[in-house]
Amino acid sequence: EDIKAAISGLLPPERREEILGTAEVRQIFHIPGVGVVAGCYVQSGVLRRGALVRVLRDHVIIYEGDISSLKRFKEDVREVQAGYECGVGIRDFQGIQVGDILEAYQVVEVAREV
Repeated sequence: EDIKAAISGLLPPERREEILGTAEVRQIFHIPGVGVVAGCYVQSGVLRRGALVRVLRDHVIIYEGDISSLKRFKEDVREVQAGYECGVGIRDFQGIQVGDILEAYQVVEVAREV
């Protein structure tokens, strides 16, 4: 049992993606000095500032990056729950369009077992 635990400790951890939430882009805002902000409706889960995000258009991933800004009305927030609207800025991506789906996720490391 101890040997099994020791060998398991030597294996690199397995990386898994966990979906945090999804949001639909309903409006686009062009803000001078900031760039493009997507007006979104959070459909499920939660969006968190700093979370990894993929942009899907017609069920195809067109961009992967992270959420650089998250606002409710004009207030900066850390997260937005399902059922609420928010403004989302995505780092280094200006090509967002109405109808795109944002999928926020995180990568977790899980210890492997022998």
